Amino acid sequence: MIKSRKPPTGHNGKRLLFLKNGKQPANLFPLSNQMYIVKMEPIRYERDDSMASDRKVVLFIAATLDGYIATTDDSLEWLFKVEGEGDNGISEFYDTVDTVIMGRRTYDWLLDQKIEEFPYKDCDCYVYTRSDMPDNEDVKFINGQTSELIHSLREKEGRNIWIMGGGELIHEYLQQGLVDEITVTVAPVILGDGIPLFRNGDYHHELEFKGAREFNQFVELNYTVKK
Repeated sequence: MIKSRKPPTGHNGKRLLFLKNGKQPANLFPLSNQMYIVKMEPIRYERDDSMASDRKVVLFIAATLDGYIATTDDSLEWLFKVEGEGDNGISEFYDTVDTVIMGRRTYDWLLDQKIEEFPYKDCDCYVYTRSDMPDNEDVKFINGQTSELIHSLREKEGRNIWIMGGGELIHEYLQQGLVDEITVTVAPVILGDGIPLFRNGDYHHELEFKGAREFNQFVELNYTVKK
């Protein structure tokens, strides 16, 4: 049996993903309406390490009620002000993935958070960039087609693949039909403007609602993408 992994900690020993006394993290949460949740059974993440073909590409992110993942200047202060519950389900989700994919803008934001060490050392981490950058001990920099990376990862055994963000990378993965599941943690915040979770584009996906659960003021919505 594979032991559960704990999400990494930040410079002060607190879990980086849950910054500020257990409140929801930066690129990690979803949307919803509390009226939906009253009679719903909470969804549980299940890990299957058995076959490579079972690896899923999962978008797991937080957003405001009006669908933004950050302000126009990349601020997430609105997210950290919301009262969550425990670690808001992050540990449970983190234990189901072994690969993290993010854009260069998200990577740079992460490095600006004064962390003692890179938070995803126990995962394979890929960063998309338009610049030629050498790999380091923590990440591999990618400037090729998104589909090529996903196809190569699916051929290997492993857990699920986490699409962390940001907006441009999410847009590209949705346009190419590479996302299998979407989990959005909705914060009770209306920004009015910012970086949208879903950009306008030439794509159309039908989803199947799998469940929802509350973490105090946050509501987590879980969907599978119909293929």
